[in-house]
Amino acid sequence: MAPPASSIPPAAGSDAAPGVGAHQGAGAAGAMLLSVRDLVVEFEKRAGLLGRSGQRVRAVDGVSFDVGRGETLGLVGESGCGKTTVGRAVLRLVRAAGGGVRFEGHDVFGASAGVMRRLRREMQIVFQDPAGSLNPRMRVLDLVAEPLIVHGEARARDRAALKTRVVELLDRCGLESAAVERYPHEFSGGQRQRICIARALALSPKFIVCDEPTSALDVSIQAQILNLLKDLQRERGMSYLFISHDMAVVNHMCDRVAVMHRGRIVESGSRDEIIHAPKHEYTRTLLSAVPVPEPRRAGGRGVARSAG
Repeated sequence: MAPPASSIPPAAGSDAAPGVGAHQGAGAAGAMLLSVRDLVVEFEKRAGLLGRSGQRVRAVDGVSFDVGRGETLGLVGESGCGKTTVGRAVLRLVRAAGGGVRFEGHDVFGASAGVMRRLRREMQIVFQDPAGSLNPRMRVLDLVAEPLIVHGEARARDRAALKTRVVELLDRCGLESAAVERYPHEFSGGQRQRICIARALALSPKFIVCDEPTSALDVSIQAQILNLLKDLQRERGMSYLFISHDMAVVNHMCDRVAVMHRGRIVESGSRDEIIHAPKHEYTRTLLSAVPVPEPRRAGGRGVARSAG
């Protein structure tokens, strides 16, 4: 089971190589899969309900990192720091104003529609809100089967074959076969997130952006979803960009960690370096906000140490 979200226990030694930059140490779990360099994302600032001010707000400012095969990179920071925007920009779900992303050597931002269609088979996302990412008018069978049909992996008219594949995916994600005939509103939050994970797995991707996949769930359900993600990674060799604000979850899930603040990565390194020997003041602030089970034994302080 995952550790409680209210504490950060000492972690076992990480296999990831230490590095000052977010791009150093990647690939410890295998060859490089994803490279992000100097990523910039800007949004236009609006004045009033309908007007536009012409000013632009830089949400992501020169972010660079790498993700190796079979590796999990944690992107952590407070709400509004730009971490979700980074995840969406990497997948070209939002337009980048600068920088570049390469996936297995392919230029993601410069890819044609045909190339991008092939890349999307390998790059998937699990959103924070499972209810908002599932069409309430579609049955689970159609929700999970949709990527298979869109990418030509199955025929919409062959319902028996589709159902067999969807049931296999749901079963691996801990749901019963009867779920295929039900609608999203008939499930709990944790069950809906399992449906989202099954949908993301349908095309056997190599890389998944996990955008705070457990933050909307109860703590006991969080542990189940996190363990499912780790099991699937071991089985399939996938890589994760794991976005979170919870340092305890990051400690459990990630090989390396990059800390974001105001659109920039301010510190990065192996999990142990960031959790147990943080150098940047903002990282120490994030860690000190994590509750400890017995604060008196911890000297009345949080996890972070004041020393560098």
